[in-house]
Amino acid sequence: MSQAEDQSEPDYKTSSFSGGDGCVEVGQTTHGGRVMVRHSRRPDLDPLPFSAHEWATFVAGVKAGEFDPI
Repeated sequence: MSQAEDQSEPDYKTSSFSGGDGCVEVGQTTHGGRVMVRHSRRPDLDPLPFSAHEWATFVAGVKAGEFDPI
């Protein structure tokens, strides 16, 4: 894989939980499987990187209701 492919911009998808207003976008890098999360209204800011394991753990917690409002 070339260096250009390694540093390519992920294909970001807007979260369906953003209420149509859009604010959270998630993309996966092609090399290393990093999951990138960014603010859709501020794509100029650096995204937050997560490993595939970290992301899977977070998603499992969401599905289990661990982050429901208090």
